[in-house]
Amino acid sequence: MTRSDATAGLPGSATDTEALLGRFLDELRELAPLAVWAHGSLGGGDYQEGRSDLDLIAVLNGPVTARTAWRAARLHARLRHDPLAAQLHCTYLTPGTADDAERKHLTWAHRQLFRRTVTPVTRRELHTFGLLLYGERPTALLPPVSGIELDAFVVRDQKEFWRPAVDRARLWDQDVWVDLGLLTFARATATLRDGRLISKRDALDLLPALGAPAEVVGDIRRRRYGQRAEEVPHRGELTRVFLGPAIDDLVRTYG
Repeated sequence: MTRSDATAGLPGSATDTEALLGRFLDELRELAPLAVWAHGSLGGGDYQEGRSDLDLIAVLNGPVTARTAWRAARLHARLRHDPLAAQLHCTYLTPGTADDAERKHLTWAHRQLFRRTVTPVTRRELHTFGLLLYGERPTALLPPVSGIELDAFVVRDQKEFWRPAVDRARLWDQDVWVDLGLLTFARATATLRDGRLISKRDALDLLPALGAPAEVVGDIRRRRYGQRAEEVPHRGELTRVFLGPAIDDLVRTYG
């Protein structure tokens, strides 16, 4: 498999990531992909080795059958002993299914196979700053996302997923809900207000101006960038008290 510069978007210290991506691309040869792209933190230049997920898209030339799923599962199983394998997530598209934003595609994530959509946010990321790992560029195989489609998805995600989640107090005892809830809200605000897709680092910079609790934002920043964590009492409740009204205002303004 002839590769592009698959490590161009990586920090110089991300040697384990570079090695895993090389192994993954080598293993993927048996599925003869047309393209492999990275999005998320890896594509956006805010990748933190060992903390960030490796969010990938592979485009295959042909129908994704039960045999394809079996071969993909076997491929990922061969990588399972790599220290970063749990962070490697890959969704498998074909040219004939790439234009359907509602379609669920074969995906490997969290050490299992399932199906999920490739959201308008992911599609816009790929067009804006997707990292080419192999083959054709996203603009050659993936239809563009209009501003109307992107904004509608972002509002719907805040209204139908995140706002009901805020009322489920027990979820917010987990760091992942606090972190993603705040970061996703800041990124949604930047998209709807300014038409921009921003990184998680940029989202952390934006959150204080949006009124998010400073102690919680500081805690997320320290943990994300490898600094010493400090206990923040009631961080989940502080987050919920902020996010509920903030999401309501965002949806009311842009919905």
